[in-house]
Amino acid sequence: MHPSTNETYQQDLHLLEESLAYFFKDRRYLQKALVHSSYAFENGGGADEHYETLEFLGDAVLDLAVGFQLFKRFPDINEGTLTRLRAGLVNETRLAEIARTFDLGRYLLLGKGEDASHGREKASILACAFEAVIGAVFLDGGFNAATACVEKLFAEYYGPVSVETLLDLDAKSRLQEMAQERHGITPVYVLERAEGPDHSKIFTVSVHLKEKVLATGTGRSKKDAEQKAAALAIKNL
Repeated sequence: MHPSTNETYQQDLHLLEESLAYFFKDRRYLQKALVHSSYAFENGGGADEHYETLEFLGDAVLDLAVGFQLFKRFPDINEGTLTRLRAGLVNETRLAEIARTFDLGRYLLLGKGEDASHGREKASILACAFEAVIGAVFLDGGFNAATACVEKLFAEYYGPVSVETLLDLDAKSRLQEMAQERHGITPVYVLERAEGPDHSKIFTVSVHLKEKVLATGTGRSKKDAEQKAAALAIKNL
């Protein structure tokens, strides 16, 4: 029996809709946004029965919706800075972080192997599913509905925060620009250690320039640790 026919599953989807502050007219869009390819293939489904096409659509919607909000929030900022601000918000680490705030992993349909390997907590899966959900909102309610949903979920980043704070979210790009401009070389990131169980590892990464350690950062993914190391390096420089 497909979970969509299960009353408990439908109640869970209602809770997810409450978290999104959006209630679907056609819940089949939401249901598809929660199906990972591993689940579809294990259950005889094809490429059109999991979330990857919705993920593609949601990625484009997020770029436009977040870009629009940043344009309104910082009307006097130049194009290059706006692009870096958006890159700091629309990336795997940030999307997974937001997805965890409303427990998106709980609602995902995963194959047995992916589920056993803690797929519900993987940043890559959470970020992709988040994009798929936004794509589903767009198909069901249009751009205005998707924009309202994105604005709610990204609210803490649209509040009274400075451009510098938001730029720290894409610190790697800024550090690379600084290093190229001042020294003509690119920073190197080194994984120092990964501690904890597979489903809850903490990564420590150092960033080097001309064999000098500029800073060290920790995070729940290597990418997050690299961003934090880069942000500290910028302050140190």
